[in-house]
Amino acid sequence: MTDIVTFGETMLRLSPPRGDRLERAREFDVQAGGAESNVAVAASNLGCETTWLSKLPDSSLGRRVTSELESYGIDAAVAWDERPESRVGTYYLEYGGSPRGTNVVYDRADAAITTATAEELPTDAIADAEVFYTSGITPALSETAAETTKTLLHHAQANGTETAFDLNYRTKLWSPAEAAAGYRELFPYVDVLVAPISDVRTCLDLDGDAVEVANHLASTYDFDTVVVTRGDSGSLALHDGEVAEQGVFEADTFDAIGTGDAFVGGFLAQRVAGADLKDCLAYGAATASLKRTIGGDVALVTREEVERVVTDEGDAISR
Repeated sequence: MTDIVTFGETMLRLSPPRGDRLERAREFDVQAGGAESNVAVAASNLGCETTWLSKLPDSSLGRRVTSELESYGIDAAVAWDERPESRVGTYYLEYGGSPRGTNVVYDRADAAITTATAEELPTDAIADAEVFYTSGITPALSETAAETTKTLLHHAQANGTETAFDLNYRTKLWSPAEAAAGYRELFPYVDVLVAPISDVRTCLDLDGDAVEVANHLASTYDFDTVVVTRGDSGSLALHDGEVAEQGVFEADTFDAIGTGDAFVGGFLAQRVAGADLKDCLAYGAATASLKRTIGGDVALVTREEVERVVTDEGDAISR
């Protein structure tokens, strides 16, 4: 039985050397990156059997994505799109420090994933899994992707598979109002909600502290578990009236991309293992902190490294 199945888009990430601008770059580092595959890789590195579902063009670039992801130990179960016009989404990451900041340029319109239907995907894997995960990025890609996301979440619940969903709001994909409507379409099929506090305030127009937000979301939408992430202020989880909180762990940041996905991967890996809320949050926070020290989208960490961070409570910051 697979522990965790995820569904979503994975793109090719192209990055010029640090310090170079996109307009003068002569070379790019190429890696695969996507929220749901990032979660699958993080959980796999912590001992879970994970499968990533998606749709890709039947081309060298599509195979480039699956070969890289499979090298990390996950199962890439994709529908192959044979249309000549099918494409892989890409994004360009230009690193920059203060005051310029890092810039991301997306080129993902009309990617194969935007046409993915539930009928094309191996849904038996979802029915046999412990957890099915996707994020708010996926339904924002197209009407078809939104319908497929809803169908897969419903299929998971109907087969007794726990469902997990991260709001993961992206301003370049849809407006706050569009995101709110899209989220509410999916909420009836979600058991575990991961809600960045900034996304909650931007899209769901909720005020209050993390405890108030978690309680409001749980009571309004009948989630089993709500996890509220608060950036440098750590995270909080609510389940059956129990609240657990976790600070962040200090890290020298080399590459922050994928930090939130690493947190979710660590959290879900411990949840599948039957750990309590506090332990799940701790593993999420530790996996996220380690990810910040690693280049690329994915958290190439070991369980031993995560456990060492968790054990060293002196590095925990409660804010």
